[in-house]
Amino acid sequence: MELYIPLIGLFLYFPEDKSEYLPAAITMGVFTILAIFAFRYIVKLSKKEQGQVDDLIKQANEKKDSK
Repeated sequence: MELYIPLIGLFLYFPEDKSEYLPAAITMGVFTILAIFAFRYIVKLSKKEQGQVDDLIKQANEKKDSK
C-alpha cells in the first residue's frame, strides 16, 4: 500500500489559475442535471408499466374467477 502512495500523486493536478475549474464545474453541472432528468423519466416509465402490469393481473384474476 505504501508503494502506491507516490504513484497517486502523479495523477493529481491542482492548477494555479482557478478559472480552469470553471469548464469542469459546468460540465459536471450539465451531466448532473441530465442524470436527474433521466432518473425521473425512468421512475415515471416504471410507474406507468407497473400500472399496466396491475391491470393485466386484475384481468387475469377476473378471468380465473369467472371460470
